[in-house]
Amino acid sequence: MKGALAIKPEMSEEEMERTIEEFLPFIKYSAYRLAWRMPPQLSVDDLVSVGIMGLLDALKRYKDGIVKLSTFVEFRIKGAMLDELRSQEAIPKSMKRKINLIKNMFIRLEKKLGRHPEDEETAEALGITLDEYYRILQASNTAAALHFEDLSEKVQGDKRLDVMECISDPDAKTPLAIYEENNIKEVLECLIDGLPAKEKLILSLYYWEEMTMKEIGKALNLTEGRVSQLHNKILLRLKAKIRL
Repeated sequence: MKGALAIKPEMSEEEMERTIEEFLPFIKYSAYRLAWRMPPQLSVDDLVSVGIMGLLDALKRYKDGIVKLSTFVEFRIKGAMLDELRSQEAIPKSMKRKINLIKNMFIRLEKKLGRHPEDEETAEALGITLDEYYRILQASNTAAALHFEDLSEKVQGDKRLDVMECISDPDAKTPLAIYEENNIKEVLECLIDGLPAKEKLILSLYYWEEMTMKEIGKALNLTEGRVSQLHNKILLRLKAKIRL
């Protein structure tokens, strides 16, 4: 699939259809990987449509010699999907308060217990049912201000490739913004290193190996729903700590 296209000033309808068909497997796979973050009003098909629009936009914007075509196109496709998800990320103030209560409880229980609290312990301390606790975790994924996809995209050999560094940006970040982003990455790395083995494995399989929640569930002998719950809990706990 990668690197097979030759960009022309104007594509015929036939060429456009062939291009979409060529990248469609990547678009669908990316949509399913992001499905855990979808609000009720969106579907996987919606994300696929957004991904196709991102592909077409990438073909218009691509300039030969800056970065590989496949890298640029895949980045634009995923970026379009993430932008669409963020545009739908509106949650009620009452739910935001509940999310903040869970964040604060994570910190309090860790200090008290000297370890990461279990789901049942957190729900009991909050005075809510386990089902309600999981519903809040699910809602929290639409309130994310920090996404792993925003930090790095690919790994080549032993080196991490930051795709943002490979694409010309007229609105380049200031040195202060770059410093703050690097600082967040360092803090995040330390926090992840302190997670339990299973939680680190889930993050590794999802963000490093780029597996879907369903694939991770099969690998760990867990249901897809349980993997999603654990993933949401990990992100919420990291967000709570990174704001300390």
